[in-house]
Amino acid sequence: MSLAPNVYDAEPIPESARAEIDKLLKSGDLFRYTAPENAPVTLLEQDFAAHMGSRYALAVSSCSAALFLSLKALGLRPGARVLIPAFTFAAVPSAVVHAECQPVLCEVGENYRIDMADFAARLDDDIDAVLVSHMRGHTSDMAAIMALCDARGIPVVEDAAHSLGTVWDGRKIGTIGRVGCFSFQSYKLLNAGEGGIMITDDADLVARAVIMSGAYEHNWAKHMNEADPELEAAFAHWQNKLPLYNLRMGNLSAVIIRPQLDEIARRVRDGRTNHDYVADRLNRSAFLHVPDKLAKEERAPDSIQFNLIGMTEDETRAFAAAAAERGIKVQVFGLSTDNARAFWNWQFIPGDMPDLPRTRAMLMRACDVRLPARLTRAELDYIAGALVMAAQDVMGEARAYGT
Repeated sequence: MSLAPNVYDAEPIPESARAEIDKLLKSGDLFRYTAPENAPVTLLEQDFAAHMGSRYALAVSSCSAALFLSLKALGLRPGARVLIPAFTFAAVPSAVVHAECQPVLCEVGENYRIDMADFAARLDDDIDAVLVSHMRGHTSDMAAIMALCDARGIPVVEDAAHSLGTVWDGRKIGTIGRVGCFSFQSYKLLNAGEGGIMITDDADLVARAVIMSGAYEHNWAKHMNEADPELEAAFAHWQNKLPLYNLRMGNLSAVIIRPQLDEIARRVRDGRTNHDYVADRLNRSAFLHVPDKLAKEERAPDSIQFNLIGMTEDETRAFAAAAAERGIKVQVFGLSTDNARAFWNWQFIPGDMPDLPRTRAMLMRACDVRLPARLTRAELDYIAGALVMAAQDVMGEARAYGT
């Protein structure tokens, strides 16, 4: 193969969606609350909750909206301190700020997961909630996190934007904390261009979130597909007591997403196989290292992250340039200009930014490459070969093989 593979296009929307899309376009019925029941968004919520094994789901405009509503639905006081990992996307601390809370950053290790010693040290009496971001699908030690938080009565929100299909110790990521939030942005496992969804077993929490998402008057009744006295009582209690933020999902997004639910298992399987195949190739280089997964983690990757070994900053930049010459874009989190995943660029966070030397050091050598599940073995070989050869270009083949 002489041309670099296209890693940016998403998979086609399933053909089964077309009839529902055409029906919707002919009716013009795009608003989720027009129908008295069984609107496409409502059906998506029911199907997604069933897939995840959760009592409730609420589809909204983005995963950021889901995170924001989760924090608001927890009833956190203004200025509440929310502990988050320092390696995540800027939307996560932004959601905390939008919820009138204060992000508190903790260190992340070279394996892209929460540094549990630093997490435990920062989880003091002033922390009101924890927002665990499974960044790029890398799951932190959820057993340890939940044990620490449960002992203090601290609620946990899971940012599972990159983790649909990931399993931790037999449990689906997003179902371990009080609430889990997922993304339907185009680079995620399910693609609607934009969109998000939150899941929970907490009737009071979801009632608050539904109303704040924009269920004005009594439209919350359209979220109930069966008798649920606990949920109905919660809706009645919060009627007219909460502000409306209007973060609803539209019906067109829902009909695009629903047929893709049947593709989750295949996409997870193929994405994991592709990732592990490329990781094995990269780990044969003296200058590239893909960290191992944690023992209890079964991943659902659609990209690959690896660390550069023994390269200076200039050599790191040269590596990225050499890969780009072969058609493979490498994002070095700490060196890409104004990268939204580099914590020092989150200048909107109130107060002084902590130093966080471990996370900073990781970000300066951590690389990110798209690796969608649809790629063929030949395309994977091209990507892996281009990355290994780019490292050899910079560091020298002799050094790579120790001869």
